[in-house]
Amino acid sequence: MPKELVNQNELEKAAFVLKTIAHPTRLAIIDYLGKEGRKKVSEISADLGLEQSLASHHLNTMKLKSVLGSEREGKNMYYYLKLHEVTQVLNCIDNCKLTFSITD
Repeated sequence: MPKELVNQNELEKAAFVLKTIAHPTRLAIIDYLGKEGRKKVSEISADLGLEQSLASHHLNTMKLKSVLGSEREGKNMYYYLKLHEVTQVLNCIDNCKLTFSITD
């Protein structure tokens, strides 16, 4: 009996999420928020060694695509992982030993 193919709608959703997170900085932010939980922009940028404007750009992009959520408390904006399934992508990357070099 042949294996059932993944539903086209599910593939489109997966491609949308993968395109959204397909950047090393965004993956680092997802990994960080997945482990640390809800954090302020200043904490994220400091802990990941990013310029605050760059961190904000990536955070806003992922928020607009519903990967992240945010809450304002006073002057501070807190971000959190809304789509927790994206951490599974990081687990796959961590468990997969890539054998090629980016310079190849």
